[in-house]
Amino acid sequence: MRTTYQDATVRLYFLDHEAEGGAAETLFYGPLSEAMRIAEQQPDEVQQGLFLATDNDVVAWLDLIGE
Repeated sequence: MRTTYQDATVRLYFLDHEAEGGAAETLFYGPLSEAMRIAEQQPDEVQQGLFLATDNDVVAWLDLIGE
């Protein structure tokens, strides 16, 4: 993810691979630091489908935290 400063505006979303077509649900839109706090609080099965999107990149939550 190229935009990495804590106040970068990001979209935290859950991509449900179980739903037909892979439905995306936005959980939060705002500063990266807050999105990371929210993502950490999600159950493991939700964390597996979390993604962070900036204006120039998208990264899977588990890739970002190195799991």
